[in-house]
Amino acid sequence: MNGLDGPRRSARPVRVALAEQLGADIDGAWWPHSAALAAELPNLVAALQQSLGEIIEIRLNWSETEGQLDLSAMVADGRCGTATRRKRPHLIRVGGHSADVTLLVVPPRTSLQLGSLVMRCAAVLPIANADRNTSLFATADAVVDAALAESARWARPIRRVVVES
Repeated sequence: MNGLDGPRRSARPVRVALAEQLGADIDGAWWPHSAALAAELPNLVAALQQSLGEIIEIRLNWSETEGQLDLSAMVADGRCGTATRRKRPHLIRVGGHSADVTLLVVPPRTSLQLGSLVMRCAAVLPIANADRNTSLFATADAVVDAALAESARWARPIRRVVVES
């Protein structure tokens, strides 16, 4: 026992962006601080409980042996379309009692500028006109398009169990 009351607080804020309306093929994005999924998930679950209710299921579309997209290399090399065909975007499906979401997982080492744009695109949040005509935006848009295609192939509704009182 550590003598602290209440939920554990993360030293770093959870980087998650949700669309205003849930239920699309991609409902937003999650940008973990590290590749240590077991260490990152509790904070994501805590952040999503208010929107989804008690979390009842988490699904991933990747295995430990799969590598992640290198989004920064895509920008540097101008390979917006080809890189997404070689490696699929990582998605996480989080189901709660009242709703569920499919989130694009932004690789932890992604640059701040690109990661922020990917999150905004995935959550369908406003993007400044000045940012729209950049290679970063083109990459973010291509990554979200690839995630949408992957979600359509992979995600399926989460079955809710009705418990009668």
